[in-house]
Formats: sequence, C-alpha cells, structure tokens
Amino acid sequence: MTRRYSSGGRWEEPVAYSRAVAAGDYIFVSGCTAVAGGELVGGSDAYAQAVQCIANVAEALAGLGASLADVVRTRMLVTDISRWQEYGRAHGEAFADVRPAATMVQVAALIDPRMLIEIEADAYLPGAGQR
Repeated sequence: MTRRYSSGGRWEEPVAYSRAVAAGDYIFVSGCTAVAGGELVGGSDAYAQAVQCIANVAEALAGLGASLADVVRTRMLVTDISRWQEYGRAHGEAFADVRPAATMVQVAALIDPRMLIEIEADAYLPGAGQR
C-alpha cells in the first residue's frame, strides 16, 4: 500500500508527480527547491535557499507522519558546487543528530535559473505506507 502527499506546488500537476510517497516502511520525497508560497526564497543566498529546501522536505515528511529525524538519505543537486559550504551548513544544522547518508552533485541547471539547490530525501518510518 502507498500513500501520497501533495504540496500543491505548481509543477506537481503538469508533471504528474507527488511531493512525497510513502511505500512500505519508506517515504520518498521528491526534489524540493526554495519555493514557498509560490515565490523563490533566498534570492542568490545559497544557504537561505538550502534552509528553505529542507523546510519543504520537512513539510512533505510531516504530511505523511514523519520528520527530519526519520531521514536516512539526502541528495543535494546544486548549480555551483564551489558553494558547497553554504549548502552544507544548512544541511548540517538540520541533520546534525540524524547524519543521513548524503550526496551533493553539481547539475547544469534547475527548472528556474534563479534556483541554486534542490534537495531529495528518503526516510524510514515503519508502516509509513499503511498509516
């Protein structure tokens, strides 16, 4: 059994995806950018964008009964790897006690050229797909 969560983001409907899907004991959170209330948060501040991305991951997890404490893996897609410390600082603050497996990869671009980072997350929560 699976459960789905939608944030109502503008790309979810036309691209036909869920913000998060709970399947079995896992929750898979789609890439979250620094968009809140339909607006990009943080401007050109990589740290601020990463903080908002993580807040969006947390919101998606909460929609399926989980939290950042349940995260076992993150993937950070960044447009400028030289700014890794700014992204990493936000990740470190959010996951200091959790310490999930993590990957940071530079990509050519994200869907909006102002976006600097997108974060995906996988969480483990027994029975997540059954709740």
